[in-house]
Amino acid sequence: MRSFEQVQHWPVANAAAAVVTAGGASTIGDTERVFRLASVTKPLVAYATLVAIEEGAVELDQPAGPPGSTVRHLLAHTSGVAFATPDVIAAPGARRIYSSAGFELLADFLTTSTGIAFPRYLHEAVFEPLGMRGAVLDGPAGHAAEASVDDLARFAAELLTPQLLSQQTLDDATSVQFPGRDGILPGFGSQRPNDWGLGFEIRDGKSPHWTGSANSARTYGHFGQSGTFLWVDPEIGVATIALSDENFGDWARTAWPKFSDSVIAETHNTL
Repeated sequence: MRSFEQVQHWPVANAAAAVVTAGGASTIGDTERVFRLASVTKPLVAYATLVAIEEGAVELDQPAGPPGSTVRHLLAHTSGVAFATPDVIAAPGARRIYSSAGFELLADFLTTSTGIAFPRYLHEAVFEPLGMRGAVLDGPAGHAAEASVDDLARFAAELLTPQLLSQQTLDDATSVQFPGRDGILPGFGSQRPNDWGLGFEIRDGKSPHWTGSANSARTYGHFGQSGTFLWVDPEIGVATIALSDENFGDWARTAWPKFSDSVIAETHNTL
């Protein structure tokens, strides 16, 4: 893909990327190289939680986290828990407070509910069945996964055509939960509203944003502070992954939307 020429000029030491459609994946870079995912960990953790829900191990509206909070609140960043600590700073459901600590509480809850250490559960529920051989959670569930582009391309293919979950469960997970909640999108400031699904950020009309201006409002995914992102645009059936070893900053705010718009323009001409 000609769009990949942009990746070669990013101010990073190492980068790899993939564009995934129903026809397969196009890639650039060392797609077996394992990168720190940072917060791109969260959609993986969310997916394992959704598997647990479908298996009946937990329920979406089961109490979890601080008093009054549920699994749904934790997944949708509305539990009221602070970003980095389990301190409660708002009533559940009142605000969209992006929280890595909330995902750590979620992983602890899954461990207690299933009797399986969460890193193992994530491996057995998501990584192993999808063939994500380089993927591992080695630390907190909010930000400590590592994986390659090949791994995330397999995850993206699952998001485009789910096999581990029902289509209805995935549709619910990528629909707005607790509509109308304002909040801060890290790196991009206050968003009104700051819409999220169940572990997936939803683009809607957010501006500025890390995806492209051509991405549909239904686009969902996540980006990570370590210089990583994954988005899926269900309107056009395209997913895009980019992993790098340069932390998110001004370079990414400029490069990622441009790259995303280029990918959409190019895939529209070939789909």
